[in-house]
Amino acid sequence: EVQLVESGGGLVEPGGSLRLSCAASGFTFGIYDMSWVRQAPGKGPEWVSNINSGGGSTNYADSVRGRFTISRDNAKNTVYLQMNSLKPEDTAVYYCKVWVGGMAYWGKGTLLNVSS
Repeated sequence: EVQLVESGGGLVEPGGSLRLSCAASGFTFGIYDMSWVRQAPGKGPEWVSNINSGGGSTNYADSVRGRFTISRDNAKNTVYLQMNSLKPEDTAVYYCKVWVGGMAYWGKGTLLNVSS
């Protein structure tokens, strides 16, 4: 069974930093691309970033490029999202996502609240 468990969210002041983690199990983590998606209150899901299976190729939404960094540790079956220079508009529930066998799997998410 594919499982994704996000952690690391919390309350951060504008300009602060935080690192999210997503622990994966139930599939061969090291051969799949991984993504982070977020959903702000009252809005639809927004793709944030993705990383290829080997970790050598990454992509970012314009809204986070230069501030967020995605990475992965295939030995630990974990993908990370380092978030710097946080803004109130980054407030959202953050999910990691993977496509396995033609199906999309999401975790339950972790809440980031950027507020003073």
